[in-house]
Amino acid sequence: MGRTSKDKRDVYYRLAKENGWRARSAFKLLQLDEEFHLFQGVTRAVDLCAAPGSWSQVLSQKIRGQGSGHVVAVDLQAMAPLPGVIQIQGDITQLSTAKEIIQHFEGCHADLVVCDGAPDVTGLHDVDEYMQAQLLLAALNIATHVLKPGGCFVAKIFRGRDVTLLYSQLRVFFSSVLCAKPRSSRNSSIEAFAVCRGYDPPEGFAPDLTKPLLDHSYDSDFNQLDGPTRIVVPFVTCGDLSAYDSDCSYPLDLQDGSKYKYTPPTQPPISPPYQEACTLKKKGRLAREIRPQDCTFSRVDALSQPLVTPQLRTLLSPEVWKSGSEPTLTPSQYSSFCPASHGPSFFLASQ
Repeated sequence: MGRTSKDKRDVYYRLAKENGWRARSAFKLLQLDEEFHLFQGVTRAVDLCAAPGSWSQVLSQKIRGQGSGHVVAVDLQAMAPLPGVIQIQGDITQLSTAKEIIQHFEGCHADLVVCDGAPDVTGLHDVDEYMQAQLLLAALNIATHVLKPGGCFVAKIFRGRDVTLLYSQLRVFFSSVLCAKPRSSRNSSIEAFAVCRGYDPPEGFAPDLTKPLLDHSYDSDFNQLDGPTRIVVPFVTCGDLSAYDSDCSYPLDLQDGSKYKYTPPTQPPISPPYQEACTLKKKGRLAREIRPQDCTFSRVDALSQPLVTPQLRTLLSPEVWKSGSEPTLTPSQYSSFCPASHGPSFFLASQ
């Protein structure tokens, strides 16, 4: 797979690099702003789960254009510095993070809180929807600490079977709740964005990060809602419908006839979790798995001193491979390692 393959498959990925955005998700926030005018009158904004920082880039450019603005980006991972953005490497479920945000705003509350965070998807939709719902509730919980009355809250949501429960939770705190799907968001994805405006918490509500928001002891009517009648919110599409389709592949040939030139990413990841694995792979030291069908046992019976394996699933010494001889097993050992069907594999660590 060449370097240009992703450029050809995802046009928004290519446009993000050409326009200097750190990720294609910047277009999602821009298209949401085109529809809802999110940045109008905003001077203080918070970007939760900000890494790698594309939404913080958008906030910084839009808010700085309106005067003296502040943008605070929060994430557990380190993020490359951005002009006009204050970074906090912290946990959004901790009260200390909320206090630090207010401290950077000199005691004031934010006009806008956004969250584009998402868990590492597993492919099991029920699990992914649950994890995303918990992340949204965590973002909403800290937003109740830092958002001013009448403020706006925008967060990623997975439209699953139980999404109405989240809508009802959001409607407790906001006068207007919409579900928006930007044009740059793939149609094949269940991703959407909850756009909540008019922050108005219930009377007597006290923000508390130690308690889940789904405890509606302050709202007796919520527990009487059942099934799909919990709440229905409008669904809105954002962005020019004649714009690029995020699910289509576009050729690299330019309209003016000039030759395509590869553009590297604007900002490579800082200390990603897979960095150590990539380093080991480049040096050829990453453990590789040998499947039973890849095993060669043509000389098993001819060995007088077979290789002794003390247990199943073992690491063979690299010197065995460097010596130039193939590691071989006796028939009994082979049946233990590689039975006729559904046999366990063993691992070889190479240098």
